[in-house]
Amino acid sequence: MPPSEQLTTGVAGVLSRMHALAATLPAQDGVAVFNRVYLAVTQEVDRQLDAGRFADPRAASTLDVRFAERYLAAVDAVRSDRRPPACWRPLFQWRRHPGVRPPQFALAGINAHIGHDLALAVVDACHALGCEPGELEDEFDRVGDLLTALEEHIREDLMPGPDLLQIADPLTHLLGAWSLERAREATWAAARALWALRGLPDVAQGFTDRLDAAVGFASRMLLTPLAD
Repeated sequence: MPPSEQLTTGVAGVLSRMHALAATLPAQDGVAVFNRVYLAVTQEVDRQLDAGRFADPRAASTLDVRFAERYLAAVDAVRSDRRPPACWRPLFQWRRHPGVRPPQFALAGINAHIGHDLALAVVDACHALGCEPGELEDEFDRVGDLLTALEEHIREDLMPGPDLLQIADPLTHLLGAWSLERAREATWAAARALWALRGLPDVAQGFTDRLDAAVGFASRMLLTPLAD
């Protein structure tokens, strides 16, 4: 799936498109749940860019926009009756299931976006900036730190707490099996591998397809209905 077909101009353009999407979706829709999460992350990136907290603002902005365009491209595909990447299909297929809870939608979207889209976005940004992945590692880590903080917020606000009845809740066990930190580590390794394979397009495409399928499988597991 290529980046979004619509023109996105900087982080402000990404924010505008996310706000517009939010205005069209019911609050309980699974895509709307993820969109709110991702909008909060992108707003924080924008604030940190304005505050000069990125050592290389151009690199950070480029990575953030290329990253967001992957998600927006999936939205565009579904709206045009085309198939989104495999990593996004579970969220779009199960977005209205009454047995799937809001934190499942949020983390399934984060899984798709981090596990698949971020690796491709690093490669996109390297091509755009004429640099190697290692030169984007600080920006990668900063964006990942923002997502980690937000994931913790999701878990604290929407997941059950530690008392005995809540520990028995299947949601606690399901979401506790997924780790953003492990996903980040795998994504960085995937980005470096894809960059190393850039001169072998058939091999790189095969690697990307398998990554997409594997991340989609994990997203589907995160969306296991917990109630009828």
